[in-house]
Amino acid sequence: MSTFQRDDSDGLTRGAATAVVVPDIGEGTTRTGAARLDEIAGLAAAIAVDIVAREIVPVRAIRPGTYLGPGQVETLKHQFDALGVELIVIDTALSPVQQSNLEKSFGTKVIDRTGLILEIFGERAASAEGRLQVELAHLDYQQGRLVRSWTHLERQRGGFGFLGGPGETQIEADRRMIRDRMARLRRELETVKRTRSLHRDRRQRAPWPVMALVGYTNAGKSTLFNRLTGGDVLAADMLFATLDPTMRAIALPGIDKAILSDTVGFVSDLPTQLVAAFRATLEEVLSADIVVHVRDVSHPDSELQRDDVMAVLADLGMDFEGEHATGYIELLNKIDLVADEADRARIRETAQLRPKVAVASAVTGEGVAAFRDLLSERVTAQRPLYQLRLASSDGRGRAWLHQNGDVVGEIEQGADILLDVRLSPADHARFIAQGEVADNA
Repeated sequence: MSTFQRDDSDGLTRGAATAVVVPDIGEGTTRTGAARLDEIAGLAAAIAVDIVAREIVPVRAIRPGTYLGPGQVETLKHQFDALGVELIVIDTALSPVQQSNLEKSFGTKVIDRTGLILEIFGERAASAEGRLQVELAHLDYQQGRLVRSWTHLERQRGGFGFLGGPGETQIEADRRMIRDRMARLRRELETVKRTRSLHRDRRQRAPWPVMALVGYTNAGKSTLFNRLTGGDVLAADMLFATLDPTMRAIALPGIDKAILSDTVGFVSDLPTQLVAAFRATLEEVLSADIVVHVRDVSHPDSELQRDDVMAVLADLGMDFEGEHATGYIELLNKIDLVADEADRARIRETAQLRPKVAVASAVTGEGVAAFRDLLSERVTAQRPLYQLRLASSDGRGRAWLHQNGDVVGEIEQGADILLDVRLSPADHARFIAQGEVADNA
């Protein structure tokens, strides 16, 4: 089996000659083989391997032992041996038996789509929470592969990956020990979840609206985040450049302060282990006043990517046709990369007919000002303007309004004071329940 060289300076496995293989089962698939090949190659490139072969393999019937047919395996083996391939990435979810048999047949390392994404997350997660989440997902994935790869494997390398090389921690080779470790990780993540929930509660008590950027990986969320906040979040032309959520304060037209959150990107067939592990992080989206779905409108599979993102959000309980409808905006990003002028015009015309859609380029700045106006409009729609009357001596009520709302005007009227305040309907109800006098403006 090949030895993979690890660059310890940044934790990435570099330079391995890699082949990416897309099994094309045809029926029931929506993305073309070429589009899937580009995406899996992009994912593989994210761990800095050297892609020397890209193959689309038609699959008439999935073989339970090897997924691919024996003739296809033999043909690919000859091709890959001639190219000195050290790692083969198969763009599907392989069973432990299929993965083991393919490794024996090819005589080299084989990982599937799930393993590749876990490898990327293992190398990119920077926060303590992110690393806990990735390790839990990794252990969940690997516990079914103990017979193949862990029973006599003595060490695990630091990035939670499975491409080999000496690591920093001793691997539990026993299933019971793995289950114990997973139980401890879940307890730690529950603590993190409670802490995150407390932070969310504090933000919800504050008068500032919260907006979360979501979207397919590499849609341009971090670039948009940096343009809106003046921040320096890593924004690279690569898949999964952002894993750990980041929050910054921004100003919007008519709104002094709002909180913007940049979140992990989604991808088609996101491993269930990662969805479960990152659920606490993704739940940040649930508490946002506005969810901005950033789309790469220049991508040929933009509509399919939209469907993938919406499916994950629906799984989290977001209903953008019902209770969350007022808090959803779609940003058609990367309009500058749409080569055909007629296509650009069509996209802009279609967006003008949809009140929750904006068109922009986070790189050039085109359309960003209009997008900021739309954000402000949607926030304002969620926080109506109320006119509230208080006694001038009611310092407690006045302080509560300044703490929980946006006081935009105050007029003294004899012994009373009239305040124009933007409040969420829930906070307005809380204020009324405290026994204050209020009139809806």
